[in-house]
Amino acid sequence: MSARQPASNSGRNHQPPRWAQRFVEWYCKPHLAEDLVGDLNEYFERNVRSMGPRRAKLIYIIDAFKFFRTYTVRTPKFVNVLINWIMIGSYVKTSVRNVSRNKLFSTINIVGLAIGMSVGLLLIAFMHDLLSYDKFNEKGSRIYRMTSHAKFRDGYREKFASTSVRIGKLIREKVPGVEEVVIMRSEFSGDAQVSDNVVPLTGFYAEPSMLRIFTLPMLKGDAATALEEPYSIVLTETSAKKLFGTSEAFGKTIHMDSLDYQVTGILKDVPFFSHIQFESLVSFSTIESRMTKDQDFLKWSSVWHRNYVYLLLPESSSASVVQAQIDAICAEENKTDDKATIHLTLLPLYDIMLGEDLQHTLRPVMPGIVLWIISGLALVVILSACFNYTNLSIARSMRRFKEVGLRKVIGAGRSQVRHQFLAEAVVISLAALLISFAMFLVLRPQFMSIAPELLKMVKLEITVPMALAFIVFSMAVGIVAGFLPAIFFARVNIIHALKDVSTVRMFKGLSFRRGLVVVQYTLTLIFITSTLIGYVQYKDILAFDLGFNTENILNISLQKNAPNALIDKLKAMPEVTGVSQSRLLTSVGNAWGVQMKYKNLRDSSLVFTNIIDENYIPLHGYKLIAGQNFITRPVTREATSEVIVNERTLRQFNIAHRDPEKAIGEEVLLDNKKLTIVGVIKDFHYGKLDDNIKPVVFTYLTPDAFLTRDKRDGLVNVRINTSDPVETMARIREVWKSVDPVHPLEAQFYDDSIEDAYSELSAMIKVIGFLSFIAISIASLGLLGMVVFTTETRLKEMSIRKVMGATSGSLVLLLSRGFVVLLAVSALIALPITYLFFERVVLTHFPFHNPIGIVELFGGLLAVLTIAFIMIGSQTLKTARSNPAETLKCE
Repeated sequence: MSARQPASNSGRNHQPPRWAQRFVEWYCKPHLAEDLVGDLNEYFERNVRSMGPRRAKLIYIIDAFKFFRTYTVRTPKFVNVLINWIMIGSYVKTSVRNVSRNKLFSTINIVGLAIGMSVGLLLIAFMHDLLSYDKFNEKGSRIYRMTSHAKFRDGYREKFASTSVRIGKLIREKVPGVEEVVIMRSEFSGDAQVSDNVVPLTGFYAEPSMLRIFTLPMLKGDAATALEEPYSIVLTETSAKKLFGTSEAFGKTIHMDSLDYQVTGILKDVPFFSHIQFESLVSFSTIESRMTKDQDFLKWSSVWHRNYVYLLLPESSSASVVQAQIDAICAEENKTDDKATIHLTLLPLYDIMLGEDLQHTLRPVMPGIVLWIISGLALVVILSACFNYTNLSIARSMRRFKEVGLRKVIGAGRSQVRHQFLAEAVVISLAALLISFAMFLVLRPQFMSIAPELLKMVKLEITVPMALAFIVFSMAVGIVAGFLPAIFFARVNIIHALKDVSTVRMFKGLSFRRGLVVVQYTLTLIFITSTLIGYVQYKDILAFDLGFNTENILNISLQKNAPNALIDKLKAMPEVTGVSQSRLLTSVGNAWGVQMKYKNLRDSSLVFTNIIDENYIPLHGYKLIAGQNFITRPVTREATSEVIVNERTLRQFNIAHRDPEKAIGEEVLLDNKKLTIVGVIKDFHYGKLDDNIKPVVFTYLTPDAFLTRDKRDGLVNVRINTSDPVETMARIREVWKSVDPVHPLEAQFYDDSIEDAYSELSAMIKVIGFLSFIAISIASLGLLGMVVFTTETRLKEMSIRKVMGATSGSLVLLLSRGFVVLLAVSALIALPITYLFFERVVLTHFPFHNPIGIVELFGGLLAVLTIAFIMIGSQTLKTARSNPAETLKCE
């Protein structure tokens, strides 16, 4: 190539044909292209000076084609692709042959991976469904919900998914960078009547902007005006069919609670994967007149009412800028409110289902931390299955050294060897995918039944994206499982390929394979021990003495029915031994707090309350340590004058120097109403057992308590004594149907309600228990493979020892000693870790837990050792009993 000189000014004004230069760059090999183009450009500049630009360009084009030679043209991409496909095909064929030639170990690997991958498939399907929520909204990436962090003056803190109506109005008035605001209220419910057809109907009060923010296709009606006028209602397609059947619903009238609503629109049914579910939408203007009468609706701090505010931000707007403006509103409004300090946060629509579990959430959510924990546990199980493959592959290395050596002798490089073993792992993983998918179909209904909330959250139905994710996941598992064996075999030296190199040494003489076994059994022991400890603690929680009796008590929701007729009919049943009424169910996580004052009228504190009748305390067996039950029977809330308190209330307010007897007759202010203490009950658990004893007061349930349009809310508590609970429940349903033919009976035994209150703990124990079973299955398969391989490779050694006089027992001990040591090391690591984790992390959230016992701590170890000894003993005994003559006859 000639040396390049700076071009003269005469050549600088002319450029060679650009398309010809690109043509050379396209066909020329990369390492020649730069020099070739440089030479062509140099000749072009010279020709411009000597021949002129036109002839110089023509010569440039001719030279560009002249250099199209075999030594300059790059190899076409399709040729490389074809070669790669041929190589991949060769890898696959070789892998299939190796799998079929080693049936036992291949079966262990495939089954082990399939068991582990079934967990991964469940997790992928679960994640797919959770990540699908609200994605149908075309503007979803710009939609945010306001969440409220409230700190009340008495120190009580809570986070709400709901907000106050005033917050929505202030954002609309004072925040300019918001495209749309919608205020919703979730308390629209009742019995909708069309002619003789009565159907329960629920929904939201919503502003017209609801239909502009969310993607809710309107089948009939005008989305712009459907929610403008008061008493306008928009039905979903399904609810319209329930009410009107095959008749036209649009424009018709629905009668509910003495009010008439006009149907102004019909929507397509709300998708399952929407965190907002409803049967109807009612114009928000319908309740605005009620809000002006009850100023509590419009207070800044009234975030506990079920009002929700959603924002739609412009495409050019920044959420952080809007958040800063909202923070300024909070700072201003908190100065004028004497009840609470409210901090508002923008929560993206797509983060709601995977966000924090807030009060008044519209649908059960899956907090991110829980999902991370489940994902971590599933990953551990999957890695355990990968350890099996890695362990057995390296253990069988002696049998494949010659194969690797021969490959390298005929020209295979490290990359080809790596690709071969990775391809083999992927083939096994894809074979395991077929089994794991069948297991997924079997396990799916069991997984869905772990907790009632899961049925409301996910479907786990197979879709095309999910199926593709399964395949990608399977290949990824194969790559992870085969990575270490591929690296191990790729580093084999040709000279040493025929030598017996059985292990890769790790730290302090412990082989890498033994390290994997220790890690695998350590994780298995942690799983199974955690399951046992969690299960025992869970059972202790359900059997814990709450301070009152819950056995055989059935709680019936009144569903806005008058209680008298129901109570009279229940009392007439011989199986019913007592009936009472209450506002809510305690000890299951429900709470109702009010402000209470004692002698210092300037200082109030939060107490928790329940409204009860005179039968409630004796029916539930509360222990009165001073005073008596309610004395008076007032008929209105204003006439209520008595209160019953627990011991914790006396201590918190220092009532009568905490003396129960002297506290009788003392007066307190409850929500600014003066009441006299007539009784003191022994402390009981108002909340769940993960909380301390709370100050609790009982007030009397009057006939006008918690009425809604002359209908009663609350519970009827029924104590039952029967030898045939199924028949008794059938009779109670008949009684209910005679009182309320529209609504189905909503009733649950108290003990079942308590069990449901800890459903999250139960679900977690079931998940860990399921993973424990999977982990022990995988570990046992891996141990079986290692034992079989060890006994096979040491068969001649055992035969010689037997000829020399060794007994079967000594041979079994010799073969199993190494595995027993590994299990002992695993136990020494796993048990202390599990014990400390529960004592210092988990059980600290349960102040009333029982200490961890010996049985649950060592029960898992005993189970694992039993399974391991069966695996080890069966194989080693078989080897020890073999005939030495048959083994050594060819030597």
